[in-house]
Amino acid sequence: MSLMDILTIVVPSTLLWAAPLIFTALGGIFSERSGVVNIGLEGLMVIGAFTSIVFNLTFVDTFGNATPWVALLAAMAVAALFSILHAVAAITFRADHTVSGVAINLLATGTTLFLVKLIYGKGETGIISKGFSKIDIPILKDIPIIGKIFFQDTYWTSFLAIGVAFIAWYIVFKTPFGLRLRSVGEHPMAADTMGINVTKMRYLGVIISGALGGLGGAVYAQSITSNFSHSTISGQGFMAMAAMIFGKWHPLGALGAGIFFGFAQSISIIGSSLPFLKEIPNVYLLIAPYILTILALTGFIGRADAPKASGTHYIKGSR
Repeated sequence: MSLMDILTIVVPSTLLWAAPLIFTALGGIFSERSGVVNIGLEGLMVIGAFTSIVFNLTFVDTFGNATPWVALLAAMAVAALFSILHAVAAITFRADHTVSGVAINLLATGTTLFLVKLIYGKGETGIISKGFSKIDIPILKDIPIIGKIFFQDTYWTSFLAIGVAFIAWYIVFKTPFGLRLRSVGEHPMAADTMGINVTKMRYLGVIISGALGGLGGAVYAQSITSNFSHSTISGQGFMAMAAMIFGKWHPLGALGAGIFFGFAQSISIIGSSLPFLKEIPNVYLLIAPYILTILALTGFIGRADAPKASGTHYIKGSR
């Protein structure tokens, strides 16, 4: 197998697995940049995955080929609404952010499994008939070398994730909204003094986080698993959180980290078809993404400082 053959297998697979992690990590950035720690990214992905699959199965005859895309919007909306629970607990009632996030994870899993059992009478949904599948991108696929690696047998969602990462970077670092968001996450008292509504900005950060987390779960469910069950989302939210930290709370850093972790996940699937990995027992390939996550966070990123006010409560008028 030539290097070109290996790249044509590895690159599209890496981008496929990276897309959900990138979306969810970007969501975590918006929340934490506003000062709210969001451990509930896993739960938000669960809500997004569940909503997208149920919507897809229910409305496929109505929307036809557009169903997966409309399902993404539905998943974003429902997950954004669900994230308000975390915002109310952590911001309004000043609950511990970590405890609230863990509660979100447990509530999301329990609620979705109960609804699946209630709607379908079993522990999982059916398989969707209209999901995201491999495509060849016109014109770009004909570019010598690069076209075959990046633009053949690939997925639209992969390029959407990359595009959203750059949009998130622009919003966070180049717009007045992004400046306000970062200010309430770094020094909420100073932001309040300048007339910025700290509570409003933190709510918006958490809601955006919910929408992007739901988007990540929906992309994962409709492009990788094609159904929803208790094991559809199994650690991807925590891996996205690791990508956020690995990327040092920067959208483009999270993009790179998401691609790295996407590569680690894809190797566990395609490793047996690669000549230099096919002799490795499959169990080692399956645990590789999690081992690489631990190694990346403990040994290779150096000092990673979260926004200074992340995880702290702000009471107007207090010091």
